[in-house]
Amino acid sequence: EVHVVESGGGLVQPGGSLRLSCATSGFTFSNSDMNWVRQVPGKGLEWVSNIYSDGSTSYADNVKGRFTISRDNAKNTVYLQMNSLKPEDTAVYYCTIEYPPVIAGTRGQGTQVTVSS
Repeated sequence: EVHVVESGGGLVQPGGSLRLSCATSGFTFSNSDMNWVRQVPGKGLEWVSNIYSDGSTSYADNVKGRFTISRDNAKNTVYLQMNSLKPEDTAVYYCTIEYPPVIAGTRGQGTQVTVSS
């Protein structure tokens, strides 16, 4: 059974940093492509970043230069380092599987990030 569990969210002041973690199990993580997405209540999901199995990454324009995605295949975990946080980064952050297709879209329960003074 596939499991995805996000953690690391919290309350942080503007300009602060957080590191989100996404622990996974039940599939071959090293061959997978992973996303971070976020959602504000009442709005749709917003893609934030992804990391492919070869380690290549991409970012949404509004987080580029502030967020860094990484992975540890030995721990089956993907991370999102978030620096210079802004109030508009406030959302529930989800880790989702992009590849392989048979489990694409699987995500965890999310972790709340609140940026406020």
